[in-house]
Amino acid sequence: MVTIGSILTKKGKDLWTIHAEATVYEALVSMAEKGVGALPVLDDPKKLIGIVTERDYARKIALKGKDSKTTKVSEIMTPVEDMYCVAATTTAEEGMVLITEKKIRHLPVFDNHQFIGLISIGDLVKSVVADKEHTIAHLNDYISGKYV
Repeated sequence: MVTIGSILTKKGKDLWTIHAEATVYEALVSMAEKGVGALPVLDDPKKLIGIVTERDYARKIALKGKDSKTTKVSEIMTPVEDMYCVAATTTAEEGMVLITEKKIRHLPVFDNHQFIGLISIGDLVKSVVADKEHTIAHLNDYISGKYV
């Protein structure tokens, strides 16, 4: 079974974050440059205090007529207490169930209470599909007599 920790390992060590005192505009620029839809918000190295997403911008800035260049990330982020998080040992399928049930797109990942990364719905879908394709290939080989 594929774990979220193994997905993070394959994904690589790149983790883009933002500080709570940065502006929402700075967060949007960073998301656009990195091609991501969310940034973990840290108050010091590796201390997760929240997450800011494109959805936060759309609902809390654009729709309310606020200015992204003057509004701080801390004003619109989802605080860590309100976030769904997973352990590195959580399976990809368990992560998919959580993301689907809670209608969220990103999950912070912890290992021994230490924040180690962020997994997206795209990362999970890619992993689950690859795992299923691998299983299908093995079953196909078995049925066709390749393992005789």
